[in-house]
Amino acid sequence: MSKATYVGGNAIRLLHNGREYFPALERAIDSAQYEIHLETYIFADDLTGRTISSALIRAAQRGVSVHLLMDGFGSYKLSNSFIQSMLDAGVKILIYRREVFFFRLRRHRLRRMHRKLAVIDARIAFAGGINIIDDYTQPFDQVPRFDFAILIEGPLLKKIYASVQRLWSIVAWAHFKKRWIRSVKLSPAVKRKGDQLAGFLIRDNFRHRHDIEREYLEAIDTAQNEIIIASAYFLPGRHFCDALNKAARRGVKVKLLLQGKVEYRLQHYATHALYGKLLDAGIRIYEYAQGFLHAKVAVIDRYWATVGSSNIDPFSLMLAREANVVIKDRDFADQLRSSLMRAVAKQSLLVARTSWQSRSWFYHAVNWLSYYIIYYAQSILGYGHKPAKHHIAV
Repeated sequence: MSKATYVGGNAIRLLHNGREYFPALERAIDSAQYEIHLETYIFADDLTGRTISSALIRAAQRGVSVHLLMDGFGSYKLSNSFIQSMLDAGVKILIYRREVFFFRLRRHRLRRMHRKLAVIDARIAFAGGINIIDDYTQPFDQVPRFDFAILIEGPLLKKIYASVQRLWSIVAWAHFKKRWIRSVKLSPAVKRKGDQLAGFLIRDNFRHRHDIEREYLEAIDTAQNEIIIASAYFLPGRHFCDALNKAARRGVKVKLLLQGKVEYRLQHYATHALYGKLLDAGIRIYEYAQGFLHAKVAVIDRYWATVGSSNIDPFSLMLAREANVVIKDRDFADQLRSSLMRAVAKQSLLVARTSWQSRSWFYHAVNWLSYYIIYYAQSILGYGHKPAKHHIAV
């Protein structure tokens, strides 16, 4: 059963890639008068990172209380001098589970802070899947990462602001930074700004372990016409696969837009192990071929849509701290759907069922070996169960 609480009166704008997100974020930071919260998995020392860092420094120097929370693994390449330049300007910086020994595999090290949220003066928020890093993976790339963010105004600010405040307080206590916890909190701007109905969902390791996955499953189970999911890393569990397969077999058009380029080999081949059963069920799989897919979005029945940080894989759905916004609005859903369908039509390759089945036994064996390595490793570390029949029976 869904745990999302939906509120109306929101104005939510879709932002395509960093070219729309970063200028909007910088303008919002420059307009801040009281407080900024920024959460990111990756904060890079590149042109984008330096632009946002400079904006945060300008805000702190004019007296704004600036809070930057970064993940210790995702941002481990960020130099101490870069961080210190912000600290010297008055930016408060906390690092979630700082990594020191990368060769030591411990279960708690897999619990990352993968959220990408920003809240400015408790009056405007950003959410989505975009890190603070240049849009282009390499300088010679012609196509930016395919990703989305949203700009939010309205009553949903109340839940988003409470969430960033709570996580900042938790990490501040863990770092013995009690003085960085504000005793006086701002009152979120919750006046009606539009007509959109939306809910805010998080995933943590306590009360909200399955909220995002349950919301997906409920929407898939009730879908009548169409499901479009774009996920950079796609390795769902049995229940999620069963839900997609059942939807396809009852006549729902299911389209998956997945990573076409190899970024992480083990995960890439493990995802391919699932293709056979999905294709057999009538699901159409497209692989994004123009650049790197980084989106974590979905549109169902041209009404239900989600934009956030959660991939559909065991790390996002079972381990990491994530944040998604679900929007129930036909205009927003149509806008997101149009963007996804353009990518499907012009920048992606359809995986044909017949050609997929004709690939060599060795290729399929590598895929399944990769799949079982990931899921057995997850089981050994204490998460989930052994995948003995995880995706074989539909």
